[in-house]
Amino acid sequence: MKKNHFIVSLCLALVGSLCFSCGDDDDNISLGKSAGSGGGLPASSENAVLSRLEAPAAKSGNVVVSHWSVEGGDSVMTYCLEYDPVKHHSRWVAFRFDGRTRANNVSRKSYDISPQYPEDPKLGGQNAIEDDARFNGYDHGHLCASADRLYSRTANDNTFYMTNMSPQIGRFNQYYWVVLEGLVQDLGKSGKYGANFADTLYVVKGGTIDNADQILGYACSNRMPVPKYYYMALLRVKNGAYSSIAFWMEHKNYGTVKPSLATISQHCVSVQTLQNYTGIDFFHNLPDVVEQKVEQQCDPSSWGM
Repeated sequence: MKKNHFIVSLCLALVGSLCFSCGDDDDNISLGKSAGSGGGLPASSENAVLSRLEAPAAKSGNVVVSHWSVEGGDSVMTYCLEYDPVKHHSRWVAFRFDGRTRANNVSRKSYDISPQYPEDPKLGGQNAIEDDARFNGYDHGHLCASADRLYSRTANDNTFYMTNMSPQIGRFNQYYWVVLEGLVQDLGKSGKYGANFADTLYVVKGGTIDNADQILGYACSNRMPVPKYYYMALLRVKNGAYSSIAFWMEHKNYGTVKPSLATISQHCVSVQTLQNYTGIDFFHNLPDVVEQKVEQQCDPSSWGM
């Protein structure tokens, strides 16, 4: 799904050159610092959120939500998502690891806090799933993982909203998917790789909810689809150079032995292939010449595997 206007591409290329000239990129989005649920809120519109490099294109009729915290006096986005108000499930969740968001400063939200999984306040009660809604035997699987957002208390708490939850088979969530999540955290955060791997690592996660043949069943009193597949799309920027990879996993019980990274690498696909599987246009804000090149890549050996 390519942009057809040279002027648009040229502008994006110029923005890209500005954004990635240093380790902490800046989308040039005007951010407000008004008080509200989830900390600082952006003064910009949903369109501005969707202009961020990590955000895929949104589907007509869905709702774009973003959550923010105030870090060092500035508003920093925890994650954004595209929510399907009919299916009560997010189509994707997107975020980034960079100089502001890769640190490990806090622990996971306490299990003693109630509600553990609050209704998302950004939905204003309309088509929102209520606090701690039951998933009928499935785990409350984080899309943006709790461990992805440990740079502040507010940011971590934001990951527990119901819009960030997806019904996951326990053994998939706890023993299989978690290995891929751990690899991405190693690549994007302070620690094993951190800034040595990427100046900025852009991440999109989700489960398939659009098509009946990609839905396993229903949970939450039959209101919420259980995805048949889960995916990730990753875009790395290091010293101005881009690379990408994606993952596509069937949602099933893989047992209680955590897989090796060699096993996880068998789920690697290109971003272009993932777009074909999901119908989602990832990293569409890249300049065309960059997008066309990086979305064909699939080299697990260069991604810590």
